[in-house]
Amino acid sequence: MTFRNGLTSLLRPEDSVLVLIDHQPYQLANVNSHEPQMVVSNTAGLAKAAKAFGVPTILTFVIAARGGLLFPQITEVFPGQEVIDRTFINTWQDPKVVNAVKATGRKQLIIAGLWTEVCVAMPAIQALGEGWDVTVVTDASGGVSVEAHQVAIQRMIAAGANMMTWLAVAAEWQRDWARADTAGALTEVIIQHAGGSGIAFLWEQQLLNTPVPGNAG
Repeated sequence: MTFRNGLTSLLRPEDSVLVLIDHQPYQLANVNSHEPQMVVSNTAGLAKAAKAFGVPTILTFVIAARGGLLFPQITEVFPGQEVIDRTFINTWQDPKVVNAVKATGRKQLIIAGLWTEVCVAMPAIQALGEGWDVTVVTDASGGVSVEAHQVAIQRMIAAGANMMTWLAVAAEWQRDWARADTAGALTEVIIQHAGGSGIAFLWEQQLLNTPVPGNAG
């Protein structure tokens, strides 16, 4: 086994490409591994982080006429962008998606989707076999049960995939808070989608701007 370690194994925005797969009403209706609204928020946070860091993002759904359109929380991040409609359950068998990924010239393939055990596992495992560096964003994905989600993760790890959560991906892209060109945008994403961390940051700002009693000029 080749271990994924060392500085060069960390995600870099200039080498990353994100594929968001089947975040649709039909799939969400039977997500039971996570609270569904959390999956929506996490995926929107991931999409916004990708945009902030200039990471190309491929959007795709399967038979949208029956399964529904992508969540607006995602498509609003990329207004006017084509969403690739597929018949293949396995996204990596659809030439249009694969060609869009290859056209970016990036090699760090990041995937999130519904369901983990089907629409994430199949393309991840195939792409790994073709030599791609694959990361799966587990909390922007979800399965029909906790077991289905966890077994899919185990299967993909065994195939060589890297597992991360959306906030960890964003932090790895940022890497250094001195990168001022993205720090502000990432902070806004954290405020909107990182739960208690975002609220705590706003509270910090409130306290920093609150005069100490008795010291007002």
